[in-house]
Amino acid sequence: MSIVPSSAPLLFFDSGIGGLSVLKAVQDALPNAPIVFAADYAGLPYGIKTEAEISARVPALLGRLVERYQPRLVAIACNTACTIALTHVRAALDVPVVGTVPAIKPAAEATQSGVIGLLGTAATVRQTYVDKLHKDHAPNMTLLRHAAPELVSAAEAKMRGEPVDPAVYVRAMAGLMDQPDGARLDIVVLGCTHFPLVEDELRAAAPHVEFVDGAAGIVGRIRHLTKDQTWPVDPEEGTFVTTGPVARLNTLLPALFSFGLTRITSL
Repeated sequence: MSIVPSSAPLLFFDSGIGGLSVLKAVQDALPNAPIVFAADYAGLPYGIKTEAEISARVPALLGRLVERYQPRLVAIACNTACTIALTHVRAALDVPVVGTVPAIKPAAEATQSGVIGLLGTAATVRQTYVDKLHKDHAPNMTLLRHAAPELVSAAEAKMRGEPVDPAVYVRAMAGLMDQPDGARLDIVVLGCTHFPLVEDELRAAAPHVEFVDGAAGIVGRIRHLTKDQTWPVDPEEGTFVTTGPVARLNTLLPALFSFGLTRITSL
């Protein structure tokens, strides 16, 4: 087994900055971990792309990123990318890959009513992978699905410090609660890593509902895969790499800096 250099980073990948919700949980658990966060702004949003487009795009981008940054592992902090391309990515890379999938299992363990909601992108909520999660972890429960692409834009706007119409969050929750059995809904899976960034706003729109996401599962998996590895005593500031023009990130810089992502570059 090869020895992993302490300077080898964790490489996070998302279509935008939604994966910061996952990064925050990992930084709390592993504060000395070097971080590279890659955002495919040239491809955002993933939710409207076809399965073929995502299956081709994500492994190719991650191959270039792994070659450049030599990470100890890759965390795909994007539900859409994982539900479609995770198998392809693992086949293409020679480093461990941690995926993000809708947290239906913990939602099934927490629900009292047996009615679970799933908010995600259109590409995520239609996947047969979600059908399998439902069958495996909540077979006797009702799973309501709603595609809420507005929440991706809302989360990006919030992180840029821009105002967002509260009606966006009301519409997202109504998309679940207005379905048959929606009145019994008591827990909602945030099936896009962008969505935890606006959880407070969603909670204000539906105070009686609890929310769950997959960040804790990712933290646990990364801890397991790196349990015998060393970390730098004084890690360098994190790197944020975008597939789009760096100049377009100007309004995001305060948010990125708050996560220690101060070295900004392009792929």
